Amino acid sequence: MKINISRQNIYLLALSILLLIFVFVFAFGLLIPEGKEYRTKRADLKKENVELRKYENFRDDVLEKLTELKSDNRHIIAAFDTSFDTQRFEKMHRTYFNSLTVQAMQNMDNQGKFSVYEVNTTSQINSPKSFYDFLDAVNKSDWIIGINFPINFKREAEMIRSSFTMKVYGIAKDTNTTDSNVSE
Repeated sequence: MKINISRQNIYLLALSILLLIFVFVFAFGLLIPEGKEYRTKRADLKKENVELRKYENFRDDVLEKLTELKSDNRHIIAAFDTSFDTQRFEKMHRTYFNSLTVQAMQNMDNQGKFSVYEVNTTSQINSPKSFYDFLDAVNKSDWIIGINFPINFKREAEMIRSSFTMKVYGIAKDTNTTDSNVSE
């Protein structure tokens, strides 16, 4: 029995076998190993995306708390930026005293990023109630002020002479210009 196959069919069959061998070599040589690597990289990417979302959620929570704290405490933040002025302090709080004198500020050692000034005051008042009203007004003033103990009260006829020391806190002014340029 003689099989009659034309030359074109033999070439076509040989070409098909070569292409089939090429496809198998390409698939087993490149695609399958790269596919395994692709699956491992995809799994790693999913893990990193989960971790990224976790950190983004944490950042968003912290940012929300920060903006809430900034809005709740904007008066305090502005008070740290305000420099202390003795004349303005006397003018603002003169109504609580018959006489109020504020001695010159002494710059104490800077505590971290904060500058601390010590202010000695002497005043005359009619009653201790006006002094307590003054303390309430200091809490609402434009500066961060701590009244230090002892507060000395001395009676002089109809008046009460009081003397006390205050610490005024403010943000220390940085003279290093390179830091301000870097942060911009």
